[in-house]
Amino acid sequence: MFKKFDEKESVSGTLQLKSSVQKGIRAKLIEQFPDLEQFMDVILPKKDGFKIVKCHDHIEIIVNTSGEQLFFRQRESAWMPTLRLFHKYPVFLPKEQVDKGAIRFVLSGANIMCPGLTSPGARMTPVEKGSIVAIIAEGKQNALAIGVTTLSTEDIAKINKGIGVENCHYLNDGLWQMKPIK
Repeated sequence: MFKKFDEKESVSGTLQLKSSVQKGIRAKLIEQFPDLEQFMDVILPKKDGFKIVKCHDHIEIIVNTSGEQLFFRQRESAWMPTLRLFHKYPVFLPKEQVDKGAIRFVLSGANIMCPGLTSPGARMTPVEKGSIVAIIAEGKQNALAIGVTTLSTEDIAKINKGIGVENCHYLNDGLWQMKPIK
């Protein structure tokens, strides 16, 4: 999603949102990530407004008043946290662990294949198809990527073939490189 993302070319504009729209987005985020509710007043304070940055390919990014990117989505899909936000609050997404051999592929933007999630050194947290997950690597502390499961973990273990998690945002991609937007 952000492989060829370039801040100058990809960003088409920013929208300051009405307070009613902001309230709706906050409610949607809390509904989507219940474990994030305790941190929501720190992440998106009610008093501070936040903006949506519109980008190419129908991508929207929520930024706070200091310009920090917090969540993103494509078209009208579910909001996903940025890696920077997830590194600050690493408790609200299920984690799928890949083996050491998958690290360089994940960091180059490749999708996570089923064998990389079922091999020795990998671990899976049970989730349904279409769940937003954080990808961590064997022996590493921080998440490498944020993705969406294409199969349930039960099916990943059973089938053990093809794409298990679609890589949406990874370390050092265009969104990671993006400077704060004022």
